[in-house]
Amino acid sequence: MKIRITVGSQRFTATIFDSAAGRELIAQLPLTIDMTDHGSVEKTGPLPSPLSTAGRPDGADPDVGDVGYYAPGHDLAFYYGDQSYYPGIVIIGRLDGDAAGRIAGMEGAITATVDVHAG
Repeated sequence: MKIRITVGSQRFTATIFDSAAGRELIAQLPLTIDMTDHGSVEKTGPLPSPLSTAGRPDGADPDVGDVGYYAPGHDLAFYYGDQSYYPGIVIIGRLDGDAAGRIAGMEGAITATVDVHAG
């Protein structure tokens, strides 16, 4: 499942894994999410409804380029830096191409529009 992420004039795509959380994210789209920067490693923003974490580990050590879900805050997360293992993180997909590097270049808070990629 592919999503399209638009921030200002920049567009990216990501692949969302076929999981309960991934399908629930797709069902909530399209969304506009105000995202904040955390520790110069991730951009996170709240989803309107929580995603399922059934059958998923209690936490994760996301890689640069992972798309995650932070269950305690119901936040979508784009990882562009090295985040160590943290409880409550569920990896739900991967940013495509150079998206992680391009997001890394965006300082501070961003507003991202996320939709199903029709391409």
